Amino acid sequence: MKFFASCGKGLEYLLADELIALGCAKATATMAGANVEGTLADAQRAVLWSRLASRVLWPLAEFDCPDEHALYAGVAALPWPEHLGPGHTLAVDAHVSGTAITHARYAAQRIKDAVVDVMRAKTGARPDVDVEAPDLRLNFVMRKGRATLSVDLGGGPLHRRGWRRAQGEAPLKENLAAAVVMRGGWPQLYAEGGALADPMCGSGTLVIEGALMAADVAPGLLRHGGMTPTRWLGFDAAAWQALVAEAQSREQAGRAALRPVFYASDLDPHAVRTARENAAAAGVVDAIRFDTHDVSAIPVQDNPRGLVVCNPPYDARLAADPALYRALGDALKRTVPAWRASLLCGDADLAHATGLRAKKTYQLFNGAIECALIVCEPVATPQRERSADEQLALSEGAQMVANRLRKNLKKLKSWREREDVTCFRAYDADLPEYAAAIDVYTTDPDGEVWLHVQEYAAPPEIPENITRRRLNEVLAAAREVFALPKERIALKTRSIGKGGSKYAHIRAGRFDQRGEFLVVREGDVRLRVNLFDYLDTGLFLDHRPLRLRIAEEAEDTRFLNLFGYTGAASVHAAVGGARSTTTVDLSATYLQWCSDNLRENGIGGAKHRLVQADAMTWLDSDRSEYDLIFCDPPTFSNSARAADFDVQREYLRLLRAAVARLAPGGTLYFSNNFRRFRIDADAIAEFATCEDITPATIPPDFARDARIHRAWRLQKRSQ
Repeated sequence: MKFFASCGKGLEYLLADELIALGCAKATATMAGANVEGTLADAQRAVLWSRLASRVLWPLAEFDCPDEHALYAGVAALPWPEHLGPGHTLAVDAHVSGTAITHARYAAQRIKDAVVDVMRAKTGARPDVDVEAPDLRLNFVMRKGRATLSVDLGGGPLHRRGWRRAQGEAPLKENLAAAVVMRGGWPQLYAEGGALADPMCGSGTLVIEGALMAADVAPGLLRHGGMTPTRWLGFDAAAWQALVAEAQSREQAGRAALRPVFYASDLDPHAVRTARENAAAAGVVDAIRFDTHDVSAIPVQDNPRGLVVCNPPYDARLAADPALYRALGDALKRTVPAWRASLLCGDADLAHATGLRAKKTYQLFNGAIECALIVCEPVATPQRERSADEQLALSEGAQMVANRLRKNLKKLKSWREREDVTCFRAYDADLPEYAAAIDVYTTDPDGEVWLHVQEYAAPPEIPENITRRRLNEVLAAAREVFALPKERIALKTRSIGKGGSKYAHIRAGRFDQRGEFLVVREGDVRLRVNLFDYLDTGLFLDHRPLRLRIAEEAEDTRFLNLFGYTGAASVHAAVGGARSTTTVDLSATYLQWCSDNLRENGIGGAKHRLVQADAMTWLDSDRSEYDLIFCDPPTFSNSARAADFDVQREYLRLLRAAVARLAPGGTLYFSNNFRRFRIDADAIAEFATCEDITPATIPPDFARDARIHRAWRLQKRSQ
């Protein structure tokens, strides 16, 4: 069966790995959860053992739901006496999106009505509603007119472990705390003899989760006390009791062997008392040493190996003070320089304020608050002399660029959070004398930040030494703002070679061919990029809105991608539900890249064709029909294997050939980046629609350069 495990945003890939380790056949990360393949026993094991899942949902039905009548009918069609016993209580959690049904509470009410009506008709009795502790908790999700009704196998939120007796002002959910501990590599560190410390422990969530993890205590044992978490009649109670018996045996052995290597401290005596009470309820109080002192008074630790975990204050309830973050970083460098640290910070600026260099950065959400989890290994990096280039970070020019970068990041932050954008343009020659573009690429799922810097051609009258100095200042500013080592910055700089000006990638005085691919996320898809080996990275960031539009419109379509490049649009169409995709490009390298991108998203097979051919020649010979076509040709192209191509000269022939392949009612999206491109209004009158949609396809991070590309939507006239 396929079932769904939900989690907080940012935990998806960690959860998928955990579910595989728990024995599930397959787990694929998706937004706020994982789609899982496995047995009911696997799902029940996840309820008992998952430290990261919020809920485990076992599907009962999936059906089209265009309106409230279809909702009632779909639920009423189920044999509810097989799921709900006499006298059992019921609760429904509903989540809706789209225009068919817009109110979750109304959807929950209609589902309850359908269940009650069926039970009354079949058994003569109706179930009561109990929103706090129902015998059967149902979960309903509707997206794009498709409804899924599931049993919540855990009976409620799985982050409630059962040990919390009291909490501080801004408690951390236990599954998010487990992720912070796990990202720090705690289980392996404990096995190697390491210690765990939290110098701002609050109610003790992080250190208690770490201790229970080390003691091999199943998170569901305390929560359910060995009882079944739901009275759903389909629940395998015998299998659950077997799982519980095994977990209790492991718990007994783990608690007996638990080493007292846990340290928790806080400035607030009340918080320390709360943490101690919670640790006692969890049965790990004897393994934890509690102290009351300021973060700057952390004592030097005796253990040479260990992990510091911490959740410093950052939201409206607890003032975010950069000075506190700096004090935390300074204290850790002084007391545990060789340890590892996993710190959940309010944002990238607060993470930077610690003064610690992150080996990895992850985007997590504490409720609705976006946070930056930084993992430092070790806490204090060895000191070295700053190079001449690094010293430029202090120059006036570099400071100007750094200030503009910070301003841009602040301006784009709300848009990036709202649209979940992780790869974007952060700087585009905002200061004319510093003529470069800086693009940010964030890896998925690690959350590592990489930069791609492209120098624009300087006017010929500017001396070379000045352009070189300015470029170095741009790099220094970028490193300062993003706190990155130079190894994570790809630089494409203009050099004068045979045949005139050209771009080259130069790093440490060498041309690079690293063969290093990074995986990033855009919308619902994962894509491979290469920042170092090619002029372009494999992902045109300015086309992000067009690709997302294609994903929205691709369901049940036959999709054609002409001049397909690395196939990002094809992947979006496939993940968006396209019936088939065809990607045409002359380059075998790009087609292989496209194949890798498809495979990265679990897509392959005969329904997704890769065609190595000249697009114009192929269109002339192809006779298939397509419902959705994307055509983004180069400005110019010359190849020994195809005729020379000039988009201004050939566009009309190209559009006619592409539109001819459209099925009735189909759509062609045409785009190009030739800044002097012109469409002949009389010539395009032969098409039913030729709408200039450029403004809607220019994203906010490219607003400074609205001429980055042009885009049109075309349809053909009815025959």
